Amino acid sequence: MKRWRTKANVSREQLAEAANYSPDTIKSMEQGVRMPTPRVLDVADELCRAEGLLSAAKDYLQREKFPKCALDFMEREREAISYWSYEAGLIPGLLQAKGYMQALIEGYVPPLDEGTVEERIAGRVERQAILTDRKPPVAFAFTVYEAALRSPLVDDEQLRCLLKAAELRNVVLQVLPFERSIPIAVMGPLVLMETSDHERFAYTECQFISDLSAEPTVVRRVTERLSMIRAQALSPAESVRFIERMADHHG
Repeated sequence: MKRWRTKANVSREQLAEAANYSPDTIKSMEQGVRMPTPRVLDVADELCRAEGLLSAAKDYLQREKFPKCALDFMEREREAISYWSYEAGLIPGLLQAKGYMQALIEGYVPPLDEGTVEERIAGRVERQAILTDRKPPVAFAFTVYEAALRSPLVDDEQLRCLLKAAELRNVVLQVLPFERSIPIAVMGPLVLMETSDHERFAYTECQFISDLSAEPTVVRRVTERLSMIRAQALSPAESVRFIERMADHHG
């Protein structure tokens, strides 16, 4: 945008006035600090006689559906050949039913606009294809704390969704019941992923901070914790019966 403006001998102040922005705002857009708005691009296109080349950039201004840290995680997720996950308070994203994920995303604080809610739901549904569509299949091991299953957000649809996932040959689903809880079980979610290049990534998360790390000491610590939690959890068959009893109760 700056190159076209300079070439056309248009000052920053002239562009700012025509687009109804301050010169400082135009400057921050030209420096990449702020994203140019479609209006600025259209005004700059006309003012600088760019013949549609600046206006065409509007197609590239779509916001990413997810924050950068989430995008990094999902990139590793797409490359994974094995995937271990533990969730303390929520159903794992890959196993969420549509109604559950909608309630979760709509309940975000501060509230998200409707477009972002729809984008995030669509993005999460899209991610779930990894459960069934990858060849060779990804080996999944999910462990869920009983507290996540007892949430008011968990309805019959969500319980049936978990049971359906547990039927997949590449998915192991375990429940960690309250009576088998250990201190690390309440410390938040853990994910361990391995890629076809044998790279291992550990993901940890709390309310405002998430961390994706390939650091060997972090990977080892997460591996040890996941192993301890899985050892305490019900077996896959016992876990299915546990969820079935909950579903019968809901029914």
